[in-house]
Amino acid sequence: MSVPDAYISFLVEFHASRDLFECHELLEEHWKKHPEHPHADLWVGLIQLAVGLYHQRRGNVPGARKMLAQALHRLEKGPLEQLGIDKQHALEQLSGRLRDMESPEGLDYKDLDLRILDSEIALLCEKQCALGGLRWGSPSPMHEAALIHRHTLRDRSDVIAARRAAYEAKQQKRDRIT
Repeated sequence: MSVPDAYISFLVEFHASRDLFECHELLEEHWKKHPEHPHADLWVGLIQLAVGLYHQRRGNVPGARKMLAQALHRLEKGPLEQLGIDKQHALEQLSGRLRDMESPEGLDYKDLDLRILDSEIALLCEKQCALGGLRWGSPSPMHEAALIHRHTLRDRSDVIAARRAAYEAKQQKRDRIT
């Protein structure tokens, strides 16, 4: 089965390093470059899954519920099996996670693993893990603040500068009209 490198990297980050923020970044970049790809909606569902788990792991339960519900909706509609994932198992886990989050006992974060059924994809993931010195199925390193709170620690100066430039351009346009 031929799948994009970004997808394999997503799976490795998801199951080995547990860098859920990086999962989002990898697959979002691929999705934005290939918005017409037949699996584009699945990419978004997997991105939402990673983001939802990232929020839950950080204790942002409302954000987690919202993202995980959106992920469930997209992944239910799409052919996950074409990406080598056991769709029924994935949907059961995701539905169960959302149900569990309704009670205080279910708010504690637990890693979620996608069952990979395609041997070629599993082998590609295994090779990438070996190259990166990672172990598939490692638990989330809950003590690593840099991983758990990654979005708050990253350098966003380029994003802020781009937003400011867009705002200023809009202001100049308005000033010319008035």
